[in-house]
Amino acid sequence: MLTTGIKGTKELKVTDELLAKNVGSGIVSVYATPMMIAGMEGTAAESVSEHLEAGKTTVGTLMNVTHVAATPSGMNVRFETELTEIAPNGKILTFHVAAYDEAGLIGEGTHQRAIVDIERFEQKAQSKLNK
Repeated sequence: MLTTGIKGTKELKVTDELLAKNVGSGIVSVYATPMMIAGMEGTAAESVSEHLEAGKTTVGTLMNVTHVAATPSGMNVRFETELTEIAPNGKILTFHVAAYDEAGLIGEGTHQRAIVDIERFEQKAQSKLNK
């Protein structure tokens, strides 16, 4: 059952493949903002996945974060998420998300995910090919 307060954590080591200059988000050799956001999203999604009905998943719908400190290749990054709100309809989940490297906070903000039926969601996306 979904309830506010569900937390998630995940860690990774920043590798060269995750640097801004290698993912198309800049020319510098630091952890890329899109990769930080992906880590936050993935951690939030995983934190609630076991609480969903069979055949359901969540998809990202909103991300509002700051990236406040640069992280070089070789450092570890830790993501922390907390489910802070469930919409009255039960379908929209709001999370506080944060990322830390070994020196401290590197980014934080809010993230929303919608609960969807996997099969229906994928069918709807694929139907765009037939138009």
